[in-house]
Amino acid sequence: MIQNQKASITKVFSQADFDSFALLSGDDNPIHTDPVFSANTRFGRTVAHGLLLCSVLRGLIDQQIPGGRLSETSLMFPAPTFTDESMQFTIALIKSKNNEIELDLQVKRLADDVITCQGNARVMT
Repeated sequence: MIQNQKASITKVFSQADFDSFALLSGDDNPIHTDPVFSANTRFGRTVAHGLLLCSVLRGLIDQQIPGGRLSETSLMFPAPTFTDESMQFTIALIKSKNNEIELDLQVKRLADDVITCQGNARVMT
C-alpha cells in the first residue's frame, strides 16, 4: 500500500517524449507535435497529451499497489503541461475499504505550483 498515504515522482518531458507518445497512441494532433503550429495557439507551445499524463499516474499507482486493477478514473486538465518543465505526479490515499482503494491524483508544475491535471481513481486489490 502507499507509504505515508502519499507517493510522488518528478518528470520532465521533452518534445521527443511528446512525439514518441504521438507515434505510440496515434494522436498526432499538432498541438502536441508541432512547435511552429503550437506557437500560434493560446498555449504558445506544444502541450502534453492528457493520456500521457494519465499513463504516468497509472505507472505510479502500479508501483505503489502492485497488481491493483484500475476500475475507475476521472481526470480534468485545468492547465497545460509543457516540455522542459519539472512536473510532480502525486497519488494520495483518500480511503481504503475492503478490496477497494480510492486515490486523489494530481500533476503539478513545480516552477509555479500550477496544477495541470487532477482527479481521482479507484483501484481494486
